[in-house]
Amino acid sequence: MLVNWSFMYLLLLCKNVAVADGYKPVILVHGLRDGPGQFSNLINFITESYPGTTAIAVDLYNNEDSIKPLWKQVEGFKKAIYPIMQSSPEGVHLICYSQGGLICRGILATLADHNVHSAIFLSAPLAGQYGGLSDSTWWSKISEKMLYLFCYTKMGQLFSVCNYWNDPYHRQAYLRGNSYLALLNGDRAHDNITSWKNNFLRIKKLVLIGGRDDGLITPWQSSFFSFYDEKGNVTDMKDQDWYLKDVFGLKTLDVRKDLIQCEVDGIVHVRWPHAKEVYTRCIEEWLKS
Repeated sequence: MLVNWSFMYLLLLCKNVAVADGYKPVILVHGLRDGPGQFSNLINFITESYPGTTAIAVDLYNNEDSIKPLWKQVEGFKKAIYPIMQSSPEGVHLICYSQGGLICRGILATLADHNVHSAIFLSAPLAGQYGGLSDSTWWSKISEKMLYLFCYTKMGQLFSVCNYWNDPYHRQAYLRGNSYLALLNGDRAHDNITSWKNNFLRIKKLVLIGGRDDGLITPWQSSFFSFYDEKGNVTDMKDQDWYLKDVFGLKTLDVRKDLIQCEVDGIVHVRWPHAKEVYTRCIEEWLKS
């Protein structure tokens, strides 16, 4: 029997793996200051619904390592995930939680031959974060009104949180100093924007999941690509400049009817990967094909 050693090597990097023949593989990317163990319940939900599914929670940049710059993490996760894609000609599904959603955005933009079918973003700050600072982190010692002074420096951009810190009251500083989100969402023009858009549009479905009781993603509507304007009011995704101009493909997905939004109330941030209701209402359907 021939053995795909690239795939076997990847399995050594992963924990909480459920492997069998059947549906498209599901690859899970964890959030900030956590690891693959946070997906144990979700993997159980998946394999109960679809026996024969390969579900892999990638074991990279866990816990404090998740604070490393996102472009570095994107490259690491791409190297880990790519062998699964090569071994799965029918495609794969991605489930990306919290900060993991932004890592997956980077993967989908920069990997020209990915074969992701459903990209499922679970309570991810896709339009950025402004607020929601945890008391247990070093950045909580800095007022959110002042954090831009650090985040939009070369040193600040070495920390993942600063890569998506989007201060609506200091827009020009964000545009000048942010080296990740401003490029991914096309807030700042760059030479790769067209190719990144084409790569992103290779997905068949984009599923956005979030809710008003999240308590961490700020504003919570960032999970749906909505965000604060310069006056602190939340502007809907469809009124954002990069949607109207279809800068990175969001409008195209919407017109194709391949953009799904699933709002679930009553779920705090740490509960998203563990809540059966979230899986049943928002995820299960998009893994069956």
